[in-house]
Amino acid sequence: MTDATEKTATHFIHEIVEEDLRTGKYDGRVVTRFPPEPNGYLHIGHAKAICLDFGTALKYGGTCHLRFDDTNPEAEEEEYVNAIIEDVKWLGFDWGEHLYYASDYFEKMYDYAVELIKKGKAYVCTLSPEEFKEYRGIPTRLGKESPSRNRPVEENLDLFTRMKSGEFKEGEYVVRAKIDMSSPNLHMRDPAIYRIKHARHPHVGDTWHIYPMYDFAHCLEDSIEHVTHSLCTLEFEVHRPLYDWILDELDIYHPQQIEFARLNLTYTVMSKRRLLELVKDGHVNGWDDPRMPTLCGLRRRGYTADAIRHFCDTIGITKYESLTDVALLEHCLRDHLNKVAMRRMAVLNPVRMILENIPEGEVKTCTAVNNPEDEGAGTRELKFGREIYIERDDFMEEPPSKFFRLAPDRSVRLRNAGFVTCTGLEKDPDTGAVTVIRGTWTAPEEKVKVKGTIHWVSSEHAIDAEVRIYDRLFTVENPMDVEEGADWKDTLNPESLKVVTAKVEPTLADAAAGTPLQFERIGYFCADPDSTAVKPIFNRTVTLRDSWAKIAGKPGK
Repeated sequence: MTDATEKTATHFIHEIVEEDLRTGKYDGRVVTRFPPEPNGYLHIGHAKAICLDFGTALKYGGTCHLRFDDTNPEAEEEEYVNAIIEDVKWLGFDWGEHLYYASDYFEKMYDYAVELIKKGKAYVCTLSPEEFKEYRGIPTRLGKESPSRNRPVEENLDLFTRMKSGEFKEGEYVVRAKIDMSSPNLHMRDPAIYRIKHARHPHVGDTWHIYPMYDFAHCLEDSIEHVTHSLCTLEFEVHRPLYDWILDELDIYHPQQIEFARLNLTYTVMSKRRLLELVKDGHVNGWDDPRMPTLCGLRRRGYTADAIRHFCDTIGITKYESLTDVALLEHCLRDHLNKVAMRRMAVLNPVRMILENIPEGEVKTCTAVNNPEDEGAGTRELKFGREIYIERDDFMEEPPSKFFRLAPDRSVRLRNAGFVTCTGLEKDPDTGAVTVIRGTWTAPEEKVKVKGTIHWVSSEHAIDAEVRIYDRLFTVENPMDVEEGADWKDTLNPESLKVVTAKVEPTLADAAAGTPLQFERIGYFCADPDSTAVKPIFNRTVTLRDSWAKIAGKPGK
């Protein structure tokens, strides 16, 4: 038995678990489960649930099951099952031998439904879906009993058997629990527990023509697996009376359902249905588009599992709904990337600079630190010569008073490589744009008084790379909070992706996909999975500017 006295509750769910351990409610066991429906890819909201489910089991020496609630074959695909498994593993959690499918319990669920029918607690109903809604009523109007409600038990059993054999059309019959049509809770007004679907199931094939409704299946799955604490998001609170009713009527093992507030994030949509719409309508390039809040999208963008787990721990678990600022997630990400990202130099909007006091063909070297936060990361050698590239934004011909970078007759520090002074420039005669900056180079051991530092790459040694500048997918904090009649997709950010051809240092040619990088003075990036040595591709993960640290009064990284 786990010694609860050695644990320290961090939120109300852990307080409940510790009290149950103290009283021996479940014989000292802690069994949780993460039960995704395989009808889409997991998103950042699921990460909160994953960390809670697996984290609670780990904290109290218990087990957490990964269970696929695959009760709707029309929406489920093996692709989603595989993606969910990969995402949970990537977050750092392991279910061991406890991988389950709701469909593995279909026979047992059918038997439970038969038992309810025999007890007079369920019946086969002939109401159409439209009639079903009309008879159920609304919160301010009581429901009406179905004409099928008092059908004899033997007739119900016969119809249910024939439903199972595939004799009837979809929608012709449903099985409903017989509870209370006057209940103020609509979920207790004789809810449907089985429906007919002539669809091939991705896990069990063509075995079944009837499938259990989610509310009926979920509590039975928890019971069959002897889950102790069934942790659900807050919208399932009104479903809990039905959860309890089914288990009580069947008189079987009864877990405890506990609800917590789901994650709502600014500038983000947290709905698999909405995300699928973005994918199908071509607003994004698939589920793993780095602008998507899916875990595979965040991973492709360069988010780390450590940062996401830290974020989930930081926001905590509560019973009240709130809107979390995405800046906090980005802050947690920067905090981790600052520790692990290798520093590299890249110039996204290059302009040539000729250092006239370095002879043609001469190559100089300098040493650059790979990560100042990690002494073990070592250093690398960089080469440069007479021509380098600098950022166009790091030069102004007529700079304002607060501009401390390069300008005519001004010197700046060249990152890791001494100093440069601008002595002249060349312009395009048609557009007036600066095409070449001329200057001189001063060795780092010389004393030059400067106020600014700029980054650079050697024009001779740099390589071309495609850099994808990702920004927030939506332009408003709450994309779903639009005026009546407006389309939430009108809030999509047309500037959420910009692609540029950059000049990057040659060490980036073989950067492995997903490797955290900091392009110095620009932001955090990672190599895209499609990146090759011939065509390097980098995705911007997040900018260097930490707006959350400013809000919280903390120094940025």
